[in-house]
Amino acid sequence: MKRAVFPGSFDPFTIGHESIVRRAVPLFDEIIIAVGYNVNKKGYFPLEKRKQWIRSVFNDQPQIQVDHFEGLTINYCKQVDAGYLLRGLRTSADFEYERAIAQVNKAMHEGIETVFLLTMPEHTPVTSTIVRDIIRNGGDASKFLPKGMDIHDSGK
Repeated sequence: MKRAVFPGSFDPFTIGHESIVRRAVPLFDEIIIAVGYNVNKKGYFPLEKRKQWIRSVFNDQPQIQVDHFEGLTINYCKQVDAGYLLRGLRTSADFEYERAIAQVNKAMHEGIETVFLLTMPEHTPVTSTIVRDIIRNGGDASKFLPKGMDIHDSGK
């Protein structure tokens, strides 16, 4: 089985994230969207709410699972027996950062391959940080969020 992990904080999950996952579906038998949890870093949106939103975006696709993990992504991949890491690239700076991580992950676990998908051009400027700032300051971020993801049901 070709199982991929798409890791991130997804605080919040954006249209760019959604696009990467939807475009990767034909490549893998299963994709686990794994929300990284760092006990030393407080997310803006609660972990369970982020997972719920992501599940709602992909509720019609049983091959997409949502989970969370703590610690090294590579250890989580071993735990769930995933042979692939899925990553999106927006810019050349993303590539340099992601390349280094992919090479270290490969050195730590030879059985893992990182698959990069380029972000659609219209999603290049969309980041969770920017979307979170729009929301935090009362702006309308709906055009940057997947359809059906009700950010106002966040408990914030």
